[in-house]
Amino acid sequence: MSTQIPKIQKAIRIHEAGGLEVLHYEDVVVPSINEDEVLIKNKYAGVNFLDTYIRTGLYDAPKPCILGREASGVIVAKGKHVQGFEIGDNVAYASEGTFAQYTKFNPSIRIFKLPKDASEEKLQLYGGLFIQGFTGLTFTTEAYNVQKGDYILVHAAAGGTGSILTQVINARGAHVIATASTQEKLQIAKEKGAEFLINSKTENISKRVMEITKGKGVQASFDGVGKATFQASIDSLARKGTLVTFGNASGPVPPVHLGIMLPKNLKLSRPACFNYLVEKEEWEYYSEKLFKLIEAGDLKLDISKVYPLSEYKQATEDLEGRKTTGKLILKIPQ
Repeated sequence: MSTQIPKIQKAIRIHEAGGLEVLHYEDVVVPSINEDEVLIKNKYAGVNFLDTYIRTGLYDAPKPCILGREASGVIVAKGKHVQGFEIGDNVAYASEGTFAQYTKFNPSIRIFKLPKDASEEKLQLYGGLFIQGFTGLTFTTEAYNVQKGDYILVHAAAGGTGSILTQVINARGAHVIATASTQEKLQIAKEKGAEFLINSKTENISKRVMEITKGKGVQASFDGVGKATFQASIDSLARKGTLVTFGNASGPVPPVHLGIMLPKNLKLSRPACFNYLVEKEEWEYYSEKLFKLIEAGDLKLDISKVYPLSEYKQATEDLEGRKTTGKLILKIPQ
């Protein structure tokens, strides 16, 4: 390992589950790599609700725990068995512990190279791309395969994931019915391709969906809000429709009696995008597709704000308070 790599780094870490008070910006040891790993000096990392679920204890994780699940950066050390990557390569990747200056990683999957001359804008983009980008692509293919002419309900359509889903679904020739909590957010969803808009604060979602679809309902609902919209999603589905529930922004969905699926022969899916990217062939297929869409400008990730790593507490407070649109990014100190 290079002598230029420090022994101590800054990171966002929790020692117990809880509220914002358990977040600590503190000194931790820079990890040592084995012969199959690389050490990445992070430049940008994406802010996601997944870290909130881990912090609050909704999802279990060993403690102490460095938060973060995606980032971009540069490889500064590599094990002797690593092939296809070199020191100095710019990369984007998905891993635990990316809210830190350095992360060790086995580059066999969930990582791809960026150009040597990648701009700061490009590094920001790819630093927050993985979870929401792959969610958009895998869910609309695997959880429910969106077809041309479908009517699809997308909740929180102005958010990072909702915005990606809206773009992907619209590009497939389906009709996006978007929900959001303000008219400003609905306008953002419209700009991303939503055809029909529902204000979730002032309108009855399922009633409006049935009006839009002339009483038939939607073929699928993509719901990252959770508890607050679950029943509206069920009520909005057409016969043989699919509810894809993937987030808990308003809290986890209470236990469900499966009998609610019977009247319309509904399907319920609770996927995680990286469980669709386990095999190398799956990763290669979706990563190539995502990279091409981004580089061609056909899929856009709107970065609404960049925070210093030290201000993650404010970033997640803004996210959890639903005060934001698009994607929030952390800039890692160099």
